[in-house]
Formats: sequence, C-alpha cells, structure tokens
Amino acid sequence: MRKLFNTNFNNEGIHFMLLVTRIAIAAFMLTHGLQKLPWLLAGGEIQFADPIGLGQATSLVLTIFAEVVCSVLVLLGLGTRLAVIPLIITMLVAVLIIHAPDAFEKKELALHYLVTYLFLLVAGSGKYSVDHLISRSMNSRRR
Repeated sequence: MRKLFNTNFNNEGIHFMLLVTRIAIAAFMLTHGLQKLPWLLAGGEIQFADPIGLGQATSLVLTIFAEVVCSVLVLLGLGTRLAVIPLIITMLVAVLIIHAPDAFEKKELALHYLVTYLFLLVAGSGKYSVDHLISRSMNSRRR
C-alpha cells in the first residue's frame, strides 16, 4: 500500500515512458500529416486553411513540416525539444484559431497533443533517444 502512494521517481520507468510517449504521439500525429501530403504533391490548386495570413500553400507546407518532419524527429528523439516547438505552434493555431468557434469536443484532440508536446518540451526525449546518444558523446569528448 505504501508503494501505491509513493511520490519518488523511478528513473528507468520515466525514461521508458518518455520513449512510449514519443513513439505514440509521433505515430498518431504522422497519421494526420501523411493524409495532408498528397494535397501538396497533387500539383493542383491548394485548398487549405490560411489562419494566420501566410497563404494557403505556405500554411499547408508549414503544417506538413510540423506534422510529418517534426513528428519523425520526435519519434527518433532527435532534437526533441526543438522539434516540438512547431508542433506546439500548430496545435495552438488549431485550438485558438481553426477551432475557436467550435465546441470543446472539436478542440479536445488538439489540446491532448498540445499538453503532450509541452510535456516533451520540458522533459526532453529521455535516455532511449538519439538526443541521449549525442549528449553522451559530447560529454565524453569534454573529458
């Protein structure tokens, strides 16, 4: 019973859950980004929301960059803290502009993504990541 209410951190458990979180959130977001990729590659006129006035094509490119490229980086744990910044911006635009007039149910998914990306921004990618390998390599060179 005492273990149930223990608030100490289990570092190995946290590193493992950071891995699971990165893989899951990246895979989920990739499904959204990969659906948009044919819109860009089709070669026709782009019909996409332009919520901040950058143009439909630019908005689509930036969304695909965040949802595909940045998700792959998060999946690998490569530059995770930097990679989540475009994803956070994309989710803020979705919640505050695209779905602003909608009911909470329409905003909920983007808010789930946003909270997870904020967590990864603060926590980083964890021990099971390319970031960790790079950090370890940089630290060993300093010695």
